[in-house]
This record gives sequence, C-alpha cells and structure tokens, in this order.
Amino acid sequence: MQIRPDGARYYPELIKKRQQAELVRLITEHIRDTTMFTPVMPRTGKPFSVRMTNFGSLGWVSDRQGYRYQPHHPDTGKPWAEIPAPVLDIWRSVTPEGTPTPDACLVNYYKDSARMGLHRDEDEADLSHPVVSVSLGDDALFRLGGLIRKGKTDSLRLRSGDVLVLCGQDRLAYHGITRIYPGTSSLLKSGGRINLTLRVAG
Repeated sequence: MQIRPDGARYYPELIKKRQQAELVRLITEHIRDTTMFTPVMPRTGKPFSVRMTNFGSLGWVSDRQGYRYQPHHPDTGKPWAEIPAPVLDIWRSVTPEGTPTPDACLVNYYKDSARMGLHRDEDEADLSHPVVSVSLGDDALFRLGGLIRKGKTDSLRLRSGDVLVLCGQDRLAYHGITRIYPGTSSLLKSGGRINLTLRVAG
C-alpha cells in the first residue's frame, strides 16, 4: 500500500504473529554479545529516550563526536552480530529486485515514554537505496513529513508486524515517533516496542 504518491510504502501486518515471535527470539539471541546502549546527542550529550544496538557489518551510533556508522559496538568494541536471515527476507520482499543487501540494521527499543524526534536518514553513502522499518510490540504513532523539518506531517499508527518503506520522494523525508501505546501488544515480555531499521549504509 502506498501512503503518498511516489513515496513511502506501508505493508500492514506483513509479518504474522508466529513470525513476530520467532523474530523476537532471534533478536534476543543475536544481541547477547552486542548489548543495548543509550546513545547521546552530539552537541548536548543529552541521552536518547530509546536504547539501541545494531546488526550487520556497520552499525549506526550517536555520541558527542556526531552521527556515524562504525563496525563495532561503542562500549564493548566488539563487532556487531550478523543480520538474522529472516530479517533479510523481509527486506527482499519489499524492495525491488537488484536492490543491494543491507549492511546495517538498527535495533531501537522503545519503553512507554520513549520518543524519536523528527529526523531523516542521511548518513548513508548512497541515498538512493530504500530504508525499511519493521515494527514489533506495542503500537506507535509515526509521523512522516517532507524535506523541510517544520513542514506538514502525516500520522500513521504502526502496529506489530507492520513494515514501512521510505523510498522515492520520501527517502529523505523527516519522520519520527510521537508516542507509544503501552499494553497494545503482548509480544514482548517486558512490554514496549522494537523497531528494526534496515539500510544500505556503506
């Protein structure tokens, strides 16, 4: 389903419940050696309200030195775990044939009060490749704007199993998470929401 002409594509409940549970199991298993960390804003050092980790040969990080991709965990120095095969299958199912395999998968964990301010994904070497977002757990209110941060935004309630693809004119659109709806899913034992963001970074 296309949200906007020549832009973002939305696939509601693309991942069925049994697959969701298996994904959570794989994610938990894969992050044992690449534990969640709390990033901070580059200039202020203010901590994000989400915790995160990465899969793939490159992982996105934010600290006082800025935003960037790097091949190792900022706290442990260990390389990131590989991207689970079922996650790569999701990428292939929603991207055009011939699209390169993603080398980065950001894993964000949102507790009840976590938010993600409007931003756009622009740290990648080639901005023509799509960004694929996978939602697991509690519902979240997603905002999608345009190429100007203060422009008009559209809202979409993302549910567990939903997949969103930023492509076309919306590849560099500003977007963010306004709120989490606690208790709307029983997928995660401790509640909250996991978001996987797949990108071709290098």
